[in-house]
Amino acid sequence: MSQKTLLLTGASRGIGHATVRKFHAEGWRIITCSRNALPKDCPWGGEDHVQLDLGDPSDTINAVGQIQERLNGKLDALVNNAGISPKGPNGERLSTLNTDLMDWGRVFHVNFFASVVLARGLKEELASAKGSVVNVTSIAGSRVHPFAGAAYATSKAALAALTREMAHDFGPLGVRVNAIAPGEVETSILSPGTDKIVEKLPLQRLGQPDEVAQAIYFLCSDASSYISGAEIEVNGAQHV
Repeated sequence: MSQKTLLLTGASRGIGHATVRKFHAEGWRIITCSRNALPKDCPWGGEDHVQLDLGDPSDTINAVGQIQERLNGKLDALVNNAGISPKGPNGERLSTLNTDLMDWGRVFHVNFFASVVLARGLKEELASAKGSVVNVTSIAGSRVHPFAGAAYATSKAALAALTREMAHDFGPLGVRVNAIAPGEVETSILSPGTDKIVEKLPLQRLGQPDEVAQAIYFLCSDASSYISGAEIEVNGAQHV
């Protein structure tokens, strides 16, 4: 069987890094996208890295051609994982009242628009492979979160709606589109005070990046071949 290919945004840390490790262990070829170059000792190889700023619409559109050059006409999975959430000067949550308009635009370009630009630009390659798209949303997209800012939360809510629209539009091409909505996951960007949230979780612990990566892999595998348009909560029952 030919090697499958994953395109992943936001691969450098946390959930993205765990996802790369999972797919790499399963024998997939991985193409990553981020603003920074990959370290030279990266085990999945810098030659399959596309350096671009997802916050820049023209840069994202232009990168589609670079990605296509690295594909053999097929893309088995696209995981839109990149996301940003700006904070105030002292690390505080930014609300609808004090988020700069420039920040709103950049957050939506990275967290929302880049997902549809990449999927639409690579629709032929996804269709050729009967591939899968996974958008990484958030529990903050369905409720006011004590740490996630307003721009981040609304961009993730929009991404959940986009997932449904894409599932409808890409379905006739044989492409499945789903989302995963992580809750409190143990990464380097956790905010002080998260422990108070964890105390109230039914599972009473943080999620691990590997647990989210497993869910992403499931949605890109044949085990989920009739699942499309779904948003899977990965949050230890935080949403109930």
